[in-house]
Amino acid sequence: MAEADHYDALETRTPEARDADLAARLPLVIAKAMTAPGWARHLDGVDPRAVTGRAALAKLPVLYKSSLPERQAAEPPFGGLVGEPLSAFSRLFASPGPVFEPEPARPDPANMARGLYAAGFRAGDVVLNTFSYHLTPGGLMLDQAARALGCPVIPAGPGNTEQQLQVMAAFRPGGYCGTPDFLKIVLDAAAAAGVEVSFLTKAVVSGAAFPPSLQAEIAGRGIAAFQLYASADVGCVAYDTPARAGMVVSEDVVVEIVRPGTGEPVVDGEVGEVLITALDPQRHLVRFSLGDLSAVLPGASPCGRTNMRIKGWMGRAEQSAKVKGMFVTPAQIAEVARRHPELGRLQLVVGRAGEQDIMTLKAEAAASGESALAEAVGATLAAVSKLRGTVELVPPGTLANDGKVIVDTRAVV
Repeated sequence: MAEADHYDALETRTPEARDADLAARLPLVIAKAMTAPGWARHLDGVDPRAVTGRAALAKLPVLYKSSLPERQAAEPPFGGLVGEPLSAFSRLFASPGPVFEPEPARPDPANMARGLYAAGFRAGDVVLNTFSYHLTPGGLMLDQAARALGCPVIPAGPGNTEQQLQVMAAFRPGGYCGTPDFLKIVLDAAAAAGVEVSFLTKAVVSGAAFPPSLQAEIAGRGIAAFQLYASADVGCVAYDTPARAGMVVSEDVVVEIVRPGTGEPVVDGEVGEVLITALDPQRHLVRFSLGDLSAVLPGASPCGRTNMRIKGWMGRAEQSAKVKGMFVTPAQIAEVARRHPELGRLQLVVGRAGEQDIMTLKAEAAASGESALAEAVGATLAAVSKLRGTVELVPPGTLANDGKVIVDTRAVV
């Protein structure tokens, strides 16, 4: 593909060049993070100079996003995880949780521009940005990315559909940023009002599911819509490209896919929990779990970008269940697997029978008919979780590759 199809030369560099860059940057990023007291405690004993690649990174502890509200309440405003004063940042956000986030003071601080560029946004394109500008960072993240590309932005925010149509008729935006759901609302409203919006030809969507049925409907209306996987904490994680062959990981982060609740990397193709390390000295995130599931796709994208590809957002990794008053976690199921290396995938199914909570551990095993193995695994499950459950050995390949370690089938009352 032509050079103009790529945001910069980083996207098409060799894997060897990317690894060398990672080896140079990781120690600096981790050393800078450890200047913050919270990270110093979390990474106690870590020598940043020794963390020069993925193998060394995988040995560091995981920080879970779900722990941030409690950490930040105990040590405001950022839980001791930011080492610079508030004056070093340009904006301060509050996302639901609440989770407080600082914005680095530079153009395109969330590194979203390359995702917009991959979607075909170019200098001069007018962009309708319907992400919220109120307290949460989504609106400003996309706003600054579009302006970094030279695109004038309509700061519309969500809602007010009638006014949105008036603004669109006046400025004729060629690009849209927002949730896929709201894009459909705008298009439906335009059709109902007889407002012509054929000038809108491309979109970057995020923040909500974009099922194939909605993808087909948006495409049928003449709009090329591209997904952007992002987080308020880290900015752009991965983005769609014209190849439509998975999402390419941003050059500004390291993505790991691990067994949920454990921090242990899984093989490529296995669905697991997404961990992010930001290659940004101001955005202190090292093995940070977003609580999402995804999987690595093999090989490089046909679009010419050479970084890792992932399937995108595949659900939530937070799968703990409360059984008979006690929590069972994915980490406990991983410990069962560690003690029984002869097993393949494991999945704990929690249900109800006779007005009692019950657990069934489904475990892939070549010797699926061996009762002695089932009894041994059952004993390990009881020792690890302090709860008794039934063990069902199934043939290899029986359990779905969906990252679901714990499935709770109890009806929600």
